[in-house]
Amino acid sequence: MIDHAHDLASVRDATERLLTAVGKLDNASVTESSRLPGWTRGHVLAHLARNADALVNVFEGRPMYVSGEARDADIQRDAPRPLEAQIADVRESAARLQDAWAVPGDWSRTVELRNGITDSASRVPFRRWVEVELHHVDLGIGYELEDLPAEFTERETDFLAARFAGHPDVPPTRLTDGTRAWSTGREASAPEVTVTGPPADLLGWLAGRREGTALSTEGGPLPSLPPL
Repeated sequence: MIDHAHDLASVRDATERLLTAVGKLDNASVTESSRLPGWTRGHVLAHLARNADALVNVFEGRPMYVSGEARDADIQRDAPRPLEAQIADVRESAARLQDAWAVPGDWSRTVELRNGITDSASRVPFRRWVEVELHHVDLGIGYELEDLPAEFTERETDFLAARFAGHPDVPPTRLTDGTRAWSTGREASAPEVTVTGPPADLLGWLAGRREGTALSTEGGPLPSLPPL
């Protein structure tokens, strides 16, 4: 069951971890490439700030973004800023989001996110937690998938496995870290491929952060996953 209050606290903690780590960088480091193709670390930080403001829009009944083009333009505009401005923007936008979440409201209501996706308001804090944690890894500044909280790794693996469930381009697949197991891909009477590996590597593969070279398979090759 989703506990939005717990996830709100987790978002705050994750944001503080990220800000503490970024605070040790310098202006030159912000202009260097991140692990996301075509994006510097400044792009990643600008995206995190604008995503927070976009989620404020969601909770206040406005469209998440004016358009995809406007979203991309805002990130490009803000990416070259110096470190001090980046940190201030991430911190202040995160505070605006926490303020929006603090307004009494119906957490069971359905809200509309980007590209027409809808979800329960209670699940949005976890979605923001995902943004902060995975993009912290994407910065390439020493925070790795292995450093993610175990609860987060399990829940995001569950979320991504569910996202690919029924996808026509993904064969029936069973995922396991040796303790827990998930099913994903096309429906079938029995999974055709079993993928086994450490939790961080399973998540990295599902989230498009690792190629899956540390994973082992039975019943076929490692499936190719569509982009998120």
